[in-house]
Amino acid sequence: MKDWLRKHPDVRTIRVAAVDLNGQARGKRIPARFADKVVKDGTRFPYSVLNLDIWGEDIDDSPLVFEEGDQDGTLKPTERGFMPMPWLEAPTALLPIWMFRENGQPYEGDPRHALRAVVDRYKARGLTPVCAMELEFFLIDDSGKTLQVPPSPRSGKRRKASETLSIRALDAFDTFFTDLYDACEEMDIPADTTTSETGLGQFEVNLMHCDDALRAADDAWLFKMLVKGLARRHGFAASFMAKPYQDYSGSGLHTHFSVLDQKGDNIFDSGGPKGTAALRHAVAGCLEAMHDSTLLFAPHLNSYDRLVPEAHAPTSICWGYENRTAAIRIPAGNPAARRIEHRVAGGDVNPYLMLAAILGAALSGIEDSREPPAPVTGNSYALTLPQIPTTWDSAIDAFEASSVVPRFLSKELIRNLVLTKRQELHYINELSPEERIEIYLDTV
Repeated sequence: MKDWLRKHPDVRTIRVAAVDLNGQARGKRIPARFADKVVKDGTRFPYSVLNLDIWGEDIDDSPLVFEEGDQDGTLKPTERGFMPMPWLEAPTALLPIWMFRENGQPYEGDPRHALRAVVDRYKARGLTPVCAMELEFFLIDDSGKTLQVPPSPRSGKRRKASETLSIRALDAFDTFFTDLYDACEEMDIPADTTTSETGLGQFEVNLMHCDDALRAADDAWLFKMLVKGLARRHGFAASFMAKPYQDYSGSGLHTHFSVLDQKGDNIFDSGGPKGTAALRHAVAGCLEAMHDSTLLFAPHLNSYDRLVPEAHAPTSICWGYENRTAAIRIPAGNPAARRIEHRVAGGDVNPYLMLAAILGAALSGIEDSREPPAPVTGNSYALTLPQIPTTWDSAIDAFEASSVVPRFLSKELIRNLVLTKRQELHYINELSPEERIEIYLDTV
């Protein structure tokens, strides 16, 4: 890590940042000349900092604050190390960190440690999950009273219509996307294909598959930070909020995953299109946990505007082969790449908690050898099926009361997240629709 800074003598300041329960970066700015101390000893801030609400406020009922004296945790660099922050004007480095207790044990309320614990369960069985994510986001002109598509830097015109798979829409913002890909190279984020989507000024970038789930979540978290920061340098906003425009589809964060055994073979590959028993077991685990873990896939009030019938987001708890109306899709293609696509999450999620929920639920299904219901065919919106929670408060209740979620998340993290979301639910009801959009637009 020290070598990176020596190779970049122009970097004068660093940011050390951990991810909180809402996916926000929390940390400090430090002069680069003191970086060696951070690398060696880490830094400290209160456990409660990873448990703030969406406004960055303490949780009123949290025992972490007054009851436990607002104690400090120790934060140490992750294996990611230093990387540039290309959206800032001055050369600056980011050092991702995660939290530990005073005795050196991981802090159970840290989202990155939640995912690590799930990955450790896979490792104990000689298994390795391989993950890829598709992140949708909107480019938005938020300079006026209402949100609208930013004018094209090329033509100066606004295209107020859907532009599904439009090359013209990509070309209209070519300067932004060229800078974005250059920045991804600098930060070692494996950005692959970009497409324009069905919403106003909506795009999707695919991140390449990775056999390190922690790194895959890191990539998604860093990518969201990069896109939002870089858009501001270009004079507009970028937002991963689930549904900024009521009349258009929202943004999802679809996750594809397979599982390798100790020989490196895909345990979902049967040599044919249907997949193995292990694939069915993983699907069953995901379906069983879906209702209770919806809060992790739809963590905000605005998230539930996306989860409505026939709006390109799933509403039923079901699975199917090559069926994008289902919550779980099994894509066609080469059997060696047989995988599961989990389609519930919005772009506004914490990637670490989302991935912990998906992989944790899948492993529970594999461990229990559970069988899923029959796969659906055709339009799942038209079928009578179990439903994903349709409101934020019902999702919080289901998460809190669940007997399934504790299989892949710690009791402390569950408690902290419930307290966070109940506080947000209380205060968000005091805001106007415009104020709600304002808080979500830049944060999530």
